[in-house]
Amino acid sequence: MKALQYRSVGAHPEVVTVPRPAPGPGQVLLKVTAAGVCHSDIAVMGMPTEALTFPLPLTLGHEGAGTVAALGDGVTGFALGDSVAVYGPWGCGSCLMCAQGKENYCTRAAELGIRPPGLGAPGAIAEYLLVDDARHLVPLGDLDPVTAVPLTDAGLTPYHAVKTSLPKLTPGSTAVVIGTGGLGHVAIQLLRALTPARVIALDVTEEKLALAREVGAHEAVLSDEKAAAKVRELTGGLGAQAVFDFVGAPPTATTAAACAAVEGDVAIVGIGGGAASVGFGTTAYDVAVRAPYWGSRAELVEVLDLARAGAIDVHVETYTLDEAPTAYENLHAGRVHGRAVILPNG
Repeated sequence: MKALQYRSVGAHPEVVTVPRPAPGPGQVLLKVTAAGVCHSDIAVMGMPTEALTFPLPLTLGHEGAGTVAALGDGVTGFALGDSVAVYGPWGCGSCLMCAQGKENYCTRAAELGIRPPGLGAPGAIAEYLLVDDARHLVPLGDLDPVTAVPLTDAGLTPYHAVKTSLPKLTPGSTAVVIGTGGLGHVAIQLLRALTPARVIALDVTEEKLALAREVGAHEAVLSDEKAAAKVRELTGGLGAQAVFDFVGAPPTATTAAACAAVEGDVAIVGIGGGAASVGFGTTAYDVAVRAPYWGSRAELVEVLDLARAGAIDVHVETYTLDEAPTAYENLHAGRVHGRAVILPNG
């Protein structure tokens, strides 16, 4: 079968032919219908050798959807041809966090060598994907896999971040979204669907801010050294009750902390290497800073239900498997607005 692999440190991803996997006991083989392209993949491909915790080559793609092609012994609850989404942050299934469905916070994954597909285990940008356990599958039903597949990360991750701050996003509150790409443009829609908060979006170009306005941002502000002051101006000097940084670079993390109101939440979601300084006189009083990661299995079900209700709609542009390297080039160059989706069997 064809697969897109990152084969050696510093190399560009390439389409190669690899053996088609077969499911063992408890496993499920999917024929992939759609796979998302994410900045996290670019971060992995930018790591030096000593930072990699898994061997290469690696089949990329941690957002996956497909139809059930084969079932391993003992698998129940699914039938051949079922359309499913893959819950990506695989865990051990038995620790305290996994027992709550929070496999994104599995306490034993590193110890046991359990890694997400596309981020250590073979990923979804291939004609077939082997899923380690049926509990990591969520039925898609009548949802279009092309627009639904980004919800497994670009929807689930912002949903998990936003959900924690819902008690603070009451009438009259403000939420700031920094970075309006794959995750950020979904976060804006989630905030509009779930809260009465005014949403202020920050990004670096007018083109990106146009998308933010299109999906529901009340205000759109250029993300530069003046952005925090502009947010303060728009909020009567108070700042925002919740700030979500989907870039996570040093400048945006600094801006995020500076935008937060007294008792505000700051979530550094992006993996751009930034960190927010916290301390007396550095942030507003009682600001809480978090670094959330992905989301729980139950939250993925909730995100898909929001999509069924028409509350969120991911903007996608599609590529064939042979065009997948170009998708990564476009993402790295900032030419993807929304989410790039690969159709391996399309």
